[in-house]
Amino acid sequence: MGATRRDAGGSPAGRSRRALAGAVAAVLAVGGYVALDVVDVVPGVLTLDSREEAPPPSARPQDGDGTDVDGGALGVEPGGRETLVPLAALSSSAPAPTTAGLTATLGQALADPALGPAVGMDVRDGLTGERLLDHGAQNPLTPASTAKLLAAAAISRSTDPATTFATRVVAGAGGGDVVLVAGGDTLLSPGKGDLGSVAGRAGLRDLATQVAASLRAEGRARVSVHLDDTFARGPALAPTWEPADVGLGLVGPVTMLGTTDARALPGHPAPDDPALHAASLFAAELTRAGITVTGGPGRRAAPADAKELGVVHSAPLVDVLALALDESDNTLTESLARSAAVTTGGVAPGSDDAGSTTGFPAVADWVRGRLGESGLDIRHVVLVDSSGLSRATRAPASVLADLLVGATTGADPRFADIVARLPVAGLTGTLDDRFLGSGGRDAAGIARAKTGTLTGVHALAGTVVDADGRLLVYAVLADRAGGTPQARAALDSVVATLAACGCR
Repeated sequence: MGATRRDAGGSPAGRSRRALAGAVAAVLAVGGYVALDVVDVVPGVLTLDSREEAPPPSARPQDGDGTDVDGGALGVEPGGRETLVPLAALSSSAPAPTTAGLTATLGQALADPALGPAVGMDVRDGLTGERLLDHGAQNPLTPASTAKLLAAAAISRSTDPATTFATRVVAGAGGGDVVLVAGGDTLLSPGKGDLGSVAGRAGLRDLATQVAASLRAEGRARVSVHLDDTFARGPALAPTWEPADVGLGLVGPVTMLGTTDARALPGHPAPDDPALHAASLFAAELTRAGITVTGGPGRRAAPADAKELGVVHSAPLVDVLALALDESDNTLTESLARSAAVTTGGVAPGSDDAGSTTGFPAVADWVRGRLGESGLDIRHVVLVDSSGLSRATRAPASVLADLLVGATTGADPRFADIVARLPVAGLTGTLDDRFLGSGGRDAAGIARAKTGTLTGVHALAGTVVDADGRLLVYAVLADRAGGTPQARAALDSVVATLAACGCR
């Protein structure tokens, strides 16, 4: 899985970086990450430095341990305030590095013992897609959560990015029944929704308020609440996942209905039945709205022609998918993949409670097949699930690079919108606490990447701008690596070396 998600608070520096990251994300969301755009604007748009023009890190005054004397690498002014300043504009005529230059420059970093003996790396020109470095890039390796890029590409290529997930309440078959119908939103607020958020955009309190008004208009003040979660029903947990990962909150039951308070978080496992938990919260909100609710919620299919009493909508798919990658959320990624597979007809809806037809291998096969139909070379791709949490998943670094090149060259504009919001080194998401040491600082604020982390497996795949202003795509996988801190630092150093060199 990717680097574990952290609490929203964190350290003061982390909170400050995340606040700044919101401005970065807002800018990136406007333009996407297509080659026609990056001619004029640097991917990532902003870097951390306190001066008007950010000189290369090698030109900054440093103290003995390599830390910028004026705090420039962390974007801290002498008074202690973090700032963001634009980088110089990209030019399509910026020279591309050469294969010989990259081989010579990256050789030592890729040979770091912390990465182990099985390392694959692919470096591509972000504007032309030309391969510049092939360091075992064709070898299938365990990609960990960088496999989420495969799922994200398949989903974005198959579904309108503006699609929202509707959570509805309809009248039941009996006069005193209402049915909460799951529609794929697992990020419902347990209370009032927040239109400015992705997680919690739709709220159960808002839904209950609508339903209460509809019931009162019909002269009804007493109902029982039921749950219909037949949409894309499937098994909750993959048999290839470690039970410890579930117990630690690194992944939770995959459902088509859930609330933000029931998300699986490190140290905070999800409830066994997130959908039923949501139904219970809805019943409580309905009571709060003045309706008497009898009994506890149970499962019951909604009538086909049932009258709708209320509905709320999630954030657009593109935003939810970007959040899943930013936080490396295994559960959310699996839910989105299953929903897309069923909605597009690639996987038949589950025929029974076990959901055999919507199992994790079936959805993973849909992801793989959709990518193959789009022209990706999937001969050496083995997907066991859609999140990369299963160790049996295999993919070459070259496949990840192929996907990213489709985004940077403009060949895949939908996926470009996703790539434009990948975590930024030292600023956001699963990279908010990376690239801050001396070995990775040259890429801080410049590199974007999807992370991948399992015990002994570490990966990064994303984009970076080198010292000559050339946009590069990279994917690096190490699936026989050493300890996590050492392997992460080694990977950060590889990307920072790529950022700092012209390599010609």
